[in-house]
Amino acid sequence: MADDLAMLQRWENAGATWRVIAHHDGSATIALCRCDGGEEIERFTSTDRRLLDYLRGDPS
Repeated sequence: MADDLAMLQRWENAGATWRVIAHHDGSATIALCRCDGGEEIERFTSTDRRLLDYLRGDPS
């Protein structure tokens, strides 16, 4: 199983940006964007509970 939270944090640590496209009770769709203009590079949907908590501002 992929660790979607770790992937998102690596993306942030590299200086790139992301945005939530859709957020439902049990899933979220995230757009990964370039750091030099915000162009969307990739999009993924996750049901990873840790990632969903992170998006809600609850990193525990």
